Amino acid sequence: MSASPDSSTRTSAAITGFERTFVDELTSLTVPWQGADTPAPRLLVVNETLAAELGLDVEELRTDDGVALLSGAAAPSDAVPVATAYSGHQFGGYTPLLGDGRALLLGELVDPNGRRVDLQLKGSGRTPFSRGGDGFAVVGPMLREYLVSEAMHALGIPTTRSLSVVATGRDIQRTGAEPGAVLARIAASHLRVGTFEYAVRNTDLTQQLADYAIDRHYPELAGSGGSEAVNRYVAFFEAVLERQAALVARWMLVGFVHGVMNTDNTTISGETIDYGPCAFLDAFDPSAVFSSIDHAGRYAFGNQPAVLKWNLARFAETLLRFMAPTPDEAIAAATDVLAGYEARYEYHFAGGMASKIGLADAPPEPDLIADLLTLMREHRADWTGTFRALADELRGDQLPVTSLIPRDQIGPWLERWRSTLARLGREPESVAATMDRVNPVYIPRNHQVDAALRAATDGDLEPFRRLLAAVTHPYERRTDWAHYAAPAPQAFSESFQTFCGT
Repeated sequence: MSASPDSSTRTSAAITGFERTFVDELTSLTVPWQGADTPAPRLLVVNETLAAELGLDVEELRTDDGVALLSGAAAPSDAVPVATAYSGHQFGGYTPLLGDGRALLLGELVDPNGRRVDLQLKGSGRTPFSRGGDGFAVVGPMLREYLVSEAMHALGIPTTRSLSVVATGRDIQRTGAEPGAVLARIAASHLRVGTFEYAVRNTDLTQQLADYAIDRHYPELAGSGGSEAVNRYVAFFEAVLERQAALVARWMLVGFVHGVMNTDNTTISGETIDYGPCAFLDAFDPSAVFSSIDHAGRYAFGNQPAVLKWNLARFAETLLRFMAPTPDEAIAAATDVLAGYEARYEYHFAGGMASKIGLADAPPEPDLIADLLTLMREHRADWTGTFRALADELRGDQLPVTSLIPRDQIGPWLERWRSTLARLGREPESVAATMDRVNPVYIPRNHQVDAALRAATDGDLEPFRRLLAAVTHPYERRTDWAHYAAPAPQAFSESFQTFCGT
């Protein structure tokens, strides 16, 4: 593949100290490239808290040089941007070459605590991997990723994060002309299952990639060798599986629907990545699908744990040649690890559900949890609202629960729940306070996100800023944010769809 067509692109010293371990060690997975020029770049939002965590000067980011760098129009003075190659199974079908079709990895930063992260731009123009796309992005979806990723971070869910969104001043054709934008994304890395699927045709490259991933994300495994009782590549697979099982359990606990769980969106670090067609549940429905292209419901809410296991099986296939001396032994080792996935997922999900109903650190109550979920599904109870309503119930306010599930239906369950708490010696008020610390009041509800992004696309960022403030303080009940806790009108929920690649 050829290098960037424009070697004269301006440089910027707004962010310095870039490193490039991925590019240096795995050059064949990258192509040097430059972002497109931006006619009239304008900073829409910058994450001051994240900038401080990274040791960046936020005022420098606001300068013309800073905005030019964050838009992709200027390259870092001490780094060479690259587009990275990867493959992927998309909706179950394998695509040999995907890659960064509209993204550039500017380089790696090391924060004051020694944590290494990637800084990537999304929407910065065509690359050699664009496959007919224009390589650009528009304001609404980039602000969507900013808002939802920061909300996920506030909920304590591992995720990529958003540093900024810059409007480019270029109109992009979608259903009509829409204002273009570039997102600056921070990630532990952009290594994916799809990266390994691309590298797998080359044994040396795959092993280099695996060693790099171990050193970067699982350094505790770096010293183990193939002759030891547990091959380090088996241990590597197990470590990734554990992080991903914990991650998808956390999605389920907050009612998050990723929407496009392709293998190229399954990270090696265990972070959530790609917020294109994502959504959050209002009414609890395991079959809920929001993505406009998921016609078969492959990535429905309730399917997410099983899909993740399928993706991990594809990951295991890329590592088989390193897992054991013979193919049969390698398959047996990988199968043994994969067979433990359900137990790991259930451990994280059941523990999280126990905390949501005030039974953390108590003996398991699987029937109590299962029966609550059945009631919620049968009555299409609001996922987020139900758990806060249960805390209100313990404080003596019966109306919130009754408004979600009729009292004659949920009453027997409430009696069993209260009896369990009493048997454990747990005071209702104390339990309610504990529940409030794990059950959010505010999530990025789809109708609120939709309204905020429509306003932002039309030039009014104030609704976006207000919603962002609420969802990044998800447990802090405030009267002026009460409307952000309300479910969507039924008519909205029945027609709402999300879209990929916009």
